[in-house]
Order: sequence, then structure tokens, then C-alpha cells
Amino acid sequence: MNRRLTVILLTAFVIAIACSYLVYRVVGGRIGAGRQKTTQVVAAASDIKLGTVLRKVDLTTVDIVGAAPQGAILKPADAIGRGVISNIYSGEPILESRLAPKGSGGGLAATIPDGMRACAVKVDEVVGVAGFATPGMRVDVLISGNPPGTQNNSTQAWQVRTLLQNIEVLSAGTDIQRDAEGKPKQVQVVNLLVTPEQAEALSLASNQTKIQLVLRNPLDTKLAKTVGTDLAQLYGHAAVPVGVPGPRRVRRAAPASHVYVIEVFNGSKKSESKFASHGETE
Repeated sequence: MNRRLTVILLTAFVIAIACSYLVYRVVGGRIGAGRQKTTQVVAAASDIKLGTVLRKVDLTTVDIVGAAPQGAILKPADAIGRGVISNIYSGEPILESRLAPKGSGGGLAATIPDGMRACAVKVDEVVGVAGFATPGMRVDVLISGNPPGTQNNSTQAWQVRTLLQNIEVLSAGTDIQRDAEGKPKQVQVVNLLVTPEQAEALSLASNQTKIQLVLRNPLDTKLAKTVGTDLAQLYGHAAVPVGVPGPRRVRRAAPASHVYVIEVFNGSKKSESKFASHGETE
């Protein structure tokens, strides 16, 4: 074979290898860029309700593209035996923020943050059946009754005031209590997350007034300034604030009567006759 032809073939072969290598690097880099790293995290095998203590059967693992979410549980052993403080849905990664601390168990107590209290409030059947008082919702607490200092206990003196605002609902359900005859009855009960001071006010209001919950937008955190409403305002009359005395009637003294004196002389005798201005004679 011609030596010159051999050199040309070898050169072409080397160039082909170099081009193939470059194409492989470019294509391989693009394919590698398209493939993202996955991370395996612990997730819920089924819907898990608030207060549930996690078991092995409640957990599964899922692959997440990219880095794991902050606070994600990577090992099932780190989640087993811990209480759930908010509902977790099937396939949802389990985060540290959704679980109670280790050793605290489950139930409602595990959902109460430090420094807060869970206060149970009886509500009417409409609030319970309507379903708006569910965990995580925000409500205002209204109280109605006779304010201190009223002269009578009739409903005409009732006032409605906003006691607490923007309070979180921890749980809602029914409780079995007994009526005056000793018969069991179901009572709608809502547990509210409050401070110790708010718990004192709410406990006193539960015994002395009627309580009603009103729903508010969770994104609305502004506290409204209200002065309360009474029956007089509902009927268009001006209301007298609590503790402020109403207008007093001042009894004016009757004007003094003018007395007319008539002197009568009969010889050496003198007599007087007095006549009042309204016609009475003295």
C-alpha cells in the first residue's frame, strides 16, 4: 500500500476519534444536566389526622428531585412514636415542624406551643354543625349579657362586646354532659389557643355571659376597635356607655306665690286680709 495513503487514513481516523469524543462530551453534558439528583425522604402512607402518634405502617418513602425540603425527615426511625400537630395528607413529605417533640406523645396537648393554653368553649349547635370552627381557623369571641352597674337584669339592658380577636381554633367536636335531670346530652365544644390572661377572661365569660364565635379571614390580622352594641342602638336610640350615668332630672322649686295684703279700718279697729296670687285666701 502506498505510504502516503496510509498516513492520510491514519490522520482521518485520529480526527474522527477526536470529533466523536467532543460530540460525546457535549451530548453527555447536556444529558447529565437534564438529569437532576433525587433525594429520598419520609412521607405519609395515608392521610394522618392531628394528634396521631406515628407508626411504621403510617410511613413510606418518596424521591424528591433536587435537595430535600428544609426540616424533612430522612429516616423513618426519626418519626416513629411522635405526635402529629397538624393534618398530613397521603404522599406528603413529613417535616419536623409538623411533628411534636420526641417524648411529648400525641393528642391535643402536643399541639400547644410554649406559653399558650388550650381553653374549651361551649358553642351553639349552629357553629358546630356549620363546620367553620375547624383546626387552624381564626375566630373572634363575642360575649353578650348585662354589664356591671345595670339596675336590672332584664334583656333590655344586654350588651354585646368583642372579648378576643384573631384566636386560633385547635379542635372542635362534641362532649357528653348531663342536664338538670341527669340525662346525658351532646354539647358542641371548641378548643381555642389563647394566652394565660386570655384563658382567665374566657373562663369568666363562659360562666357569666353568653359566648358566640364569629369567623374571620386567616390573612386578616388587624384588631378592630369596637365599643360594643346594646338594644338601644339597634332601635335607633343613643346608647349610654357603661359606667357613665344618664341625664338626671332636676326638680325645680315651684315659684313663690305673691301675697296681697289688704288693710281694713272699721272705726278704731284694724283688720288685714291676705290673698295669694293663685286665688287662695289666707
